[in-house]
Amino acid sequence: MRTIWNGSITFGLVNIPVGLALATKPAARQSDVSFRTLHRECGTPIKQKRWCPIHEREVPQDELVKGWEVSKGEFVFVEDADLEAIMQHDDSRAIEITQFVALDQVDPVYFDRTYYLAPASASAQRRPYVLLLRALQESGMGAVGRFVLRGQENLCLIRPRGDALALETLFVAEDVRSQVEVEEAVGDTEVKEAELDLARQIIDSLAGDFDPGELESEYRRDLRVMLEAKLAGEEIKRPEPVAETPVVDLMEALRQSVTEAQGRKAPSANGKKAARPSGTRKRAAAAKK
Repeated sequence: MRTIWNGSITFGLVNIPVGLALATKPAARQSDVSFRTLHRECGTPIKQKRWCPIHEREVPQDELVKGWEVSKGEFVFVEDADLEAIMQHDDSRAIEITQFVALDQVDPVYFDRTYYLAPASASAQRRPYVLLLRALQESGMGAVGRFVLRGQENLCLIRPRGDALALETLFVAEDVRSQVEVEEAVGDTEVKEAELDLARQIIDSLAGDFDPGELESEYRRDLRVMLEAKLAGEEIKRPEPVAETPVVDLMEALRQSVTEAQGRKAPSANGKKAARPSGTRKRAAAAKK
């Protein structure tokens, strides 16, 4: 496994050699297709210029500086040397564990990015890795700590993921918005028992095991279909909008949802689940016409 950082997990006198590897692809939060901005008239890619409206000229790289806007139109200059001075210069290359906590106490809203922790190649050095893994698996605990990556301090949580250790970088408390307003709105709203019973039926009808293989982006797939159709010179037609009858009665909406959910879960003739209707699939089909 290709690692981007190598160091060790430390707590007390224990030292566990590990490597840090990205658990997701670098472009995982983006589409697998990227676009350039072109001049429609000639198809030439547009170049962005750093333009100063006061001097009415393009500004070269050596004349650029960062600025912190303290009020409208007023800035404090921040030099690269200023930022360098406060960067973390920790050369210990250690993930320092400060606390062990129950994993069910850590809300996933604090998770930023997931990494795998790879054990050392030498078998003798893998034993403490496996020891920590088994201890966390049996106790249901995770390890909270901090480390420095590319000069930036990161708070983290180490947790078992199958038979491997995963590291989640964490948002700090001030980065996570409060949900008090939502809870107050929910607390003032009541639902009827009959409505709740129908909602339970919908959940039961759609209940199943989580399968990561079913997580696919219909947009990415349909985007590829559309681009291939354009490349082949095919005409792209917009699908006709499907008129939907609004249901204003909550009980009626729940009843219709139960019927639809049960229909989706009913096995088809070949023994597989019936395919769910999809507006994006209709768009993909229209692109091929």
